[in-house]
Amino acid sequence: MAMHASDLGHALFKVLETGDPALAAEVVHDEFHNREAAVSPPACRIPGPAGVLASSAWMRYAFDDLRLPVTDIVTNDSQAWVRLRMRGRHTGAFVLFNAQGVDQVVPPTGREIDFEQIHVLDLRDGKVVRHEAVRDDITMLGQLGVFPPGPAAGLRMLSWRVTGRAAKAAAEVTTRAAEAAAALPRDTTV
Repeated sequence: MAMHASDLGHALFKVLETGDPALAAEVVHDEFHNREAAVSPPACRIPGPAGVLASSAWMRYAFDDLRLPVTDIVTNDSQAWVRLRMRGRHTGAFVLFNAQGVDQVVPPTGREIDFEQIHVLDLRDGKVVRHEAVRDDITMLGQLGVFPPGPAAGLRMLSWRVTGRAAKAAAEVTTRAAEAAAALPRDTTV
């Protein structure tokens, strides 16, 4: 039974909060594309539910008790516009990637984040097939204490890079994202 567009919007963010493979298979289209995956580990760019599970692992690696409560949702037959808050505690390295590999590693700060995001979801065949977002990343980085850049945060990030902790964290989150993508249940229909 197909979910209503608003249910799909809520369910997609529940997958990101929990990493639930069965729910991902239920709500994410096999041709799913995440326009925002460019700053994520490579596994997050995999089409379909596997990429969403990888994105969940990536975010949950950095943010303990990750919550994405939906505050508003507007839908039609082919799209859902979701306004939500991203909340959690920064307990793991937040690793950002670019086309060449690791771009930046923000060491854990222990700080709470709580900021607004707007997501546009394209829907097809009763599932989410595309995602893009408008996020307030500057507010998040401010809450983490790394924007505007200050000497203490800069030295901490540099220390992580020089000591190899940044590379180790990037390798670990890349592995976790790939393992999450591989955890997708296979079709068992005959």
